[in-house]
Amino acid sequence: MSEGARDVQVHSSPAVAANAEGDEIEVLESTDVLPVAPEDQWKSLFDKFDPESSGFISTERFRDLLAAHGSELDPHKLEVLLALADGNADGKICYQDFVNLMSNKRSNSFRRAILQGGRQLKGATLKEEVGLGLSQRLVRHIAYETLPREIDRKWYFDSYTCCPPPWLILAITIAEVAVFMYYGLQLDRWVLQVSHPMFLKGPLPYHPQLRAQAWRYLTYVFMHAGIEHLGLNMAMQLLVGVPLEMVHGAMRIGLVYVCGVLAGSLAVSVADMTAPVVGSSGGVYALVSAHLANVVMNWSGMKCQFKLFRMAMALVCMSVEFGRAVWLRFYPPAFPPCPNPSFVAHLGGVAVGLTLGVVVLHNYEQRLQEQSLFWIFFCVYTLFVLCAVFWNVFAYGLLDVKLPPTP
Repeated sequence: MSEGARDVQVHSSPAVAANAEGDEIEVLESTDVLPVAPEDQWKSLFDKFDPESSGFISTERFRDLLAAHGSELDPHKLEVLLALADGNADGKICYQDFVNLMSNKRSNSFRRAILQGGRQLKGATLKEEVGLGLSQRLVRHIAYETLPREIDRKWYFDSYTCCPPPWLILAITIAEVAVFMYYGLQLDRWVLQVSHPMFLKGPLPYHPQLRAQAWRYLTYVFMHAGIEHLGLNMAMQLLVGVPLEMVHGAMRIGLVYVCGVLAGSLAVSVADMTAPVVGSSGGVYALVSAHLANVVMNWSGMKCQFKLFRMAMALVCMSVEFGRAVWLRFYPPAFPPCPNPSFVAHLGGVAVGLTLGVVVLHNYEQRLQEQSLFWIFFCVYTLFVLCAVFWNVFAYGLLDVKLPPTP
């Protein structure tokens, strides 16, 4: 083994990436370190294990390779590789599974192999690991909070590098707090800001008279009715959204969040046509509902502490926030005839979370485009958006809805 490879091994952490595994395996037959490469560049390494160009690697040779050089690999990754070798009943590993291993991307066939070979996994569970640093304990805690399978928790623990960090939910939260502070200073009001006559005159909140300004269907998320509204939403958004983003990434969590926000405002425009909308409840309820549904669906596999109590507390917080919104909607408005903000956005967020959100969070390592259920729910969601757009264009005039005056 070359000195450069030894240096990589000495300084590698438990969060070693799968590309590093590829480097270590290649060193067994070559002194050149394999660079981090796209999928098509793994072919040269695969050919070294497949001299007959059959498209498969014998599990016997793969297992012998791991047995001889297993000490050079991270222990958790070694368990996964052995499970893959032992789980293939046909005695061989195909090229795509090999690529998925080396590039840290797993396919359905890989998952089936892991499930078949799960009984071969030995050693302590991730929770029994000792000597971990603070950051490693945090990653382990997040793994047990969000993932129901031990093999997934180990894979996530080893592959997480905090690059990029969970920036999306934090950025949205900071922006929402900044907008609230701005309006609090401008209106000189922190509780029930919505009762101020200038509250709805900004460019951000959704108002039925201004529904042609399409950006308002999303930007209303940065406005909140008061500090009591902001506080509950921020607590749920940070406590649930940040761990989910650490596991599933900003793209997936952003998709669920934005779909919840858009569904919330569109649901209001269809079901509560005269009411304005403010607050991030649509996006927050989409994330929380998806997470709670994922916990219930995988109840026996979820190993987080006090999960029943914590789930009850999450439902209490959601109920309190929803009850506050319902009370505010039917409370006599400070400046009639404009009603107070609607609560229907909460229901739109829940609907997104229980459908599209559950599919997105179900298998964190599987590509969304490989899940037929994702496309079904995504098409249903797209159909709802199109119907709501047509409703906004034609229904208000056909039904002769009497809208409140422009703020």
